[in-house]
Amino acid sequence: MRKTSFLFLICLVGLNLNNVFAQVKPISLHPGNQHYFSYKGKPTILITSGEHYGAVMNPDFDYRIYLETLQKDGLNLTRTMTGAYFEPAGAFNISKNTMGPDALKFLCPWARVENGLKFDLNRWDEAYFTRLKDFIAEAQKRGVIVELALFCPFYEEMQWELSPFNIKNNVNGLGAIPRTDVYTLDKNKGLLAIQEKMVLKLVEELKDFPNLIYEICNEPYFGGITIEWQNQIAQVITDAEKSFRNRHLISQNIGNGFQKIEEPNPLVSVFNFHYATPPKAVTLNYDLNKVIGENETGFNGQKDSTYRKEAWELILAGAGLFNNLDYSFTTDNEDGTFQYPAAQPGGGTPAYRKQLSYLKIFIESFNFVAMKPDTTVYAGGLAGNNKVYILAETGKQYAIYWMGGKQVHLELNLPKGNYSLEWMNPLSGIAEKKISLNHPGGKAKLESPAYSEDFSLRILKVRTKGK
Repeated sequence: MRKTSFLFLICLVGLNLNNVFAQVKPISLHPGNQHYFSYKGKPTILITSGEHYGAVMNPDFDYRIYLETLQKDGLNLTRTMTGAYFEPAGAFNISKNTMGPDALKFLCPWARVENGLKFDLNRWDEAYFTRLKDFIAEAQKRGVIVELALFCPFYEEMQWELSPFNIKNNVNGLGAIPRTDVYTLDKNKGLLAIQEKMVLKLVEELKDFPNLIYEICNEPYFGGITIEWQNQIAQVITDAEKSFRNRHLISQNIGNGFQKIEEPNPLVSVFNFHYATPPKAVTLNYDLNKVIGENETGFNGQKDSTYRKEAWELILAGAGLFNNLDYSFTTDNEDGTFQYPAAQPGGGTPAYRKQLSYLKIFIESFNFVAMKPDTTVYAGGLAGNNKVYILAETGKQYAIYWMGGKQVHLELNLPKGNYSLEWMNPLSGIAEKKISLNHPGGKAKLESPAYSEDFSLRILKVRTKGK
């Protein structure tokens, strides 16, 4: 081999090694404002309308098409479950539920035995981990963050009957207990060790992925799940990653609606709620200085406007994460075009996903990590029970969203200065009016364009020459 060729080979190997060790830091809390994320060095808010958590466990689901659809629609989050829990077809009245795969085909961390009829909780299904890692890798390519829900309660006996943790479905003699004892520290009869072993395996397999958040458990306020057990799982993740150069965020699902978090687990960085409208959960817990999110909604009818408004009010209240259950994604329609029946509990459409992208674009047009919720800016103009939400950096930038009315004369308390104003329609993403304002200070009265249901306003201070 010629000397020059040998040196070239050495350099090439060195470059490859550098690529291995120069890994992207996992998504983290933003150091300047921990109500938001930082990813690849950029301030980040996570907004999506995603499939019903079965992308990995359901082998009939083509997740590449799904992830391409999220990317095309301008969204950046998906939530998926590990397979420790899955649902029978038709559960919760969901048609073509991606979490309802064929019971003999669904994938989970454990190997099938006895002609595929049972699971061995001491053996891994490597095909499952291959699919899971490929899913997260494909998401990474498309700028999509994966929130991996490790566990889920067994809401009813029909889900418990299907679980690998149930003694009927494993060869390990484990799980001869009520479904409400599975996720406890003292009543699980040996399942805790299996659960911890699964978490350790996942942490090791997924350690190099930057686009990953671990969620302890979906809706742990059902099914007898204890806070002590949740804290234990968070500790297992943390201890397993102690030697890692970069560690992943841990999220915890707190409750439906809203509640004050009285004793936050210091290992948790993202506190999620479900069906959090109005967004009292955000205001009640804003002083935690952590991300407050809503990582599930979608059981309130099929109208796009219902969930569009919910997303806007949540993010403008100061949240950092929003996820809608999108029932238009199925194994036959991974591009999100399924025409679901009228009985479906929620919605999801290509048009709605584009509306969410307008929200994401709107927020990203600000230096949003410098902003916080502000109740002193609004001075009047909305009638009755109509609502307004404002994020502000006083005197510099204001993100304003309101619902109700058809045209308003907003009254806002603004410091003296020159401002640019842009009204954007959340339904179309179009800036329908732009003006400049030379304001002497005090109350400014601003006439909006006509609209149908809701509207937004961006105000930025214009820097004058020499200032």
